[in-house]
Formats: sequence, C-alpha cells, structure tokens
Amino acid sequence: MKRTFHFRASSAELGPLEERLLDALWARGNATVRELLDEQCPDLAYTTVMTTLDRLFKKKLLARESEGRAFRYRPVVSREQLHREAAGEAIRQLLEASPAPSLPLSYLVEIVSERDAMLLEELLQVVEAKRRQLRSQSLASQSSDDSSRPKGRS
Repeated sequence: MKRTFHFRASSAELGPLEERLLDALWARGNATVRELLDEQCPDLAYTTVMTTLDRLFKKKLLARESEGRAFRYRPVVSREQLHREAAGEAIRQLLEASPAPSLPLSYLVEIVSERDAMLLEELLQVVEAKRRQLRSQSLASQSSDDSSRPKGRS
C-alpha cells in the first residue's frame, strides 16, 4: 500500500497526479502546461494539469515564472529532498504517537535487518556519525561558554 505524507508548511498530501507531474518536471527540469501535455501527459486535460501545477505551486513545491500568457514551472526541491522530508515526517509521527519512543525505533531496526543486513550496518554508521557531530557541537558550545565568562583576578 502506497502512503502519502505531509510536506512543508502546507500540510497537504500529494496525490497520484501531483506525484506524476512532479516526476515529469524532475525529468524535464521545467515546463509549461502545454509542454507537459504534448510530451508527458497527452491523456490529461489542459485545465487538470494547470490546476494541479497551481496546487503544487501553492504547496511550495514548484516555482513559476510568467511566460507570455502562461507560466513556466520548475521544482524547488529534488526528489531526494521530498522523500527525505516525507520519511522524516513519518518517523516524527511514529515517535510522537508511541508511548515509548524506543518501540518504533526497535521496529525500524528489525525491519531494516530483515530487508538487508548491510543496510543495518549503514544505519549504524549514520548513528555513529551523528553522535560524533553532536559531541563536537557540545564541546564547541562548552568552549564558547567558557571563553565568554568573565575572568577572575589572579
């Protein structure tokens, strides 16, 4: 079962047509409604594509520039950024919904290990890298705090 998630500040979900048009724009880089109809979506009505692109623009997923009487649309996020946001939001929702935050994390580890043992190793490396980053930030913050304190007289 395919699931849609909340994105950006709009809190609206992406539907199949929105996903299809985003895919087409990622493939092309940018396009007008007419270009999408001619090359990627001949089965759709002009007004359907126009309305859907406008919705994606309002969700802050597309930028547009006036081009004569039409608009030229381009994605403002990459496919990877969008998937990252969706995954992050899904994990946030799982953690917030669970009375014990470790429960969804244990399921994540279980599912990852069932799918691919090497993926579990990659997860461990990501966790270790994040720990190092947080330690560095903590040390830098402590050092900054120490240097901003007034010095006592000797």
